[in-house]
Amino acid sequence: MTFPYVLKLLCLCLASFFLVHLALATLISLAAPAALRFAGQMRPSSAARLLFFLRMLPAGLGAFVVAGLCVPSYLRLEPRTATSEEVGLLCLVFAILGLVLSVGSFIRGLRAIARSVQYLRYCQRIGRKTDLPGEPSPVWMLEEPPALFAIGGIIHPRLLISRQVVNVLSKDQLAAALRHEQAHWISRDNLKRLLVTLAPDPLPFLHCFTSLERGWTRHMERAADDRAVGGDAERSLSLATALVRVSRLGIAPQPSSLVAPLLAGDEDLAARVDRLLNPAPRAETHAPWMGCLLAGAALMLAGGLFALPALLYPVHRFLEHLI
Repeated sequence: MTFPYVLKLLCLCLASFFLVHLALATLISLAAPAALRFAGQMRPSSAARLLFFLRMLPAGLGAFVVAGLCVPSYLRLEPRTATSEEVGLLCLVFAILGLVLSVGSFIRGLRAIARSVQYLRYCQRIGRKTDLPGEPSPVWMLEEPPALFAIGGIIHPRLLISRQVVNVLSKDQLAAALRHEQAHWISRDNLKRLLVTLAPDPLPFLHCFTSLERGWTRHMERAADDRAVGGDAERSLSLATALVRVSRLGIAPQPSSLVAPLLAGDEDLAARVDRLLNPAPRAETHAPWMGCLLAGAALMLAGGLFALPALLYPVHRFLEHLI
């Protein structure tokens, strides 16, 4: 097929993103079991950051390669005199796959945002706005579901709590549960949930990051627990008791991935309660590795930016072969 100048650029961008993303996503999905074992030896906050970084790396680096290398090399070195050029079938297939991935991610993100907005408006309509001691965010009290205790929203947080939860929790237990939700807000976990929702899979309809995302969610909840209790034994006991009492009311359905509940499921409940009741402080033995990883990524980024003019020519040759 013959494409004009701009459409050819779009085709190359989509194809390049798909190839870079596919290569990195395949490597990370293969390394996911080792990464999860490695994260299990770290503090939950560091483990959550590592797993989130790995989940976002294919899409982030793919977008960087397209915006930082493909587009500049094409605009600088591709002659504009040739108004149209034939695009090979393989390049076109890669571009279509890249388009499907991008559109699918965009639709998932829009659906998550729409469900979150719709649910928050529904809760505000049927609930009653109230104030809780020590809680600066607006709280909406609802009658159903009985085990509801969550924070929703990305820019303006809203706490959603059922009356049954408030009735079964003591003052200290309620304060501990509120600190847990505040920890989610401080860490911008709902925003991270949206970014994970937007991050595509290696291929359309092929979910390869399920274990990585579950591991990230597990460590994210434990990190919120740790931030909520702050190493205090009484707070740990209060939060553990709150988790058990809320679980006895049932598991509230999660209406959207952008709503962070106190208890999303009972799969990790026993482990979370055991960590709170029997804390085992460990040194952050892998903190230097995290620092080295971030420093190495920063150096690679700086080196790539410094060598950007020299990279434009080989990148353009690659694009010529691709097209």
